[in-house]
Amino acid sequence: MLNVSSLSFSYGSIRTLTDIDLSAEKGRVTCVLGRNGVGKTTLLKNIVGLLRPSSGTVSTESEDLTKKRPSERAKSGVGYVPQGRQIFPKLTVEENLRIGLEARTDRRTTIPDEVFDLFPVLREMLGRFGGDLSGGQQQQLAIARALVGDPRVLLLDEPTEGIQPNVIQEIGAVLRDLAEERGMTIVLVEQYLDFVKEFGSDFYILKRGRVVASGETDGLSAELVRQHLSV
Repeated sequence: MLNVSSLSFSYGSIRTLTDIDLSAEKGRVTCVLGRNGVGKTTLLKNIVGLLRPSSGTVSTESEDLTKKRPSERAKSGVGYVPQGRQIFPKLTVEENLRIGLEARTDRRTTIPDEVFDLFPVLREMLGRFGGDLSGGQQQQLAIARALVGDPRVLLLDEPTEGIQPNVIQEIGAVLRDLAEERGMTIVLVEQYLDFVKEFGSDFYILKRGRVVASGETDGLSAELVRQHLSV
């Protein structure tokens, strides 16, 4: 489980997150929703340690992560797939994946076959440069790189952005399998409501840096969408 409690964050004098409470359970896909600029990416960066909260805590069921550096959080089992993928375009697929090994605590030096079972296309492209892959392939690579680190919690920032529909379905199926079959805790920021309704378990809606609604995705009503998500 991942717990965020009373978390607030400011860029200088500008408050962007206020008293965020979020619980993401093992074996479920928790979706963070909201219009552009409401603090969704900022929240993920606070969870992964790239930003430090003004107040509040971030913890798993086993430890408090609030004061840990990003590298320490990675070794504590928190994986991160940033918005825009941020793979290394001048490194090969294999080299990108091997970077994920740095997050492991078991000193493993080989890429787990599991990532190729989840994303078979990557096995065929190990020698290709990351920058030569399509957008969907790069997203699969970014997720696989995080999984190489053997996380218990996986954070993803808009994993469907700019991806063709068939790959969106593949990614959704992988995330559902990681949660339901392997017991991973998954938190994703997402704008694509159909994806959230098909693959998500729970949702939180942010508005002006605050949680204004939450629940199971079955309860994500048309009224909530109209009030908080429609442009």
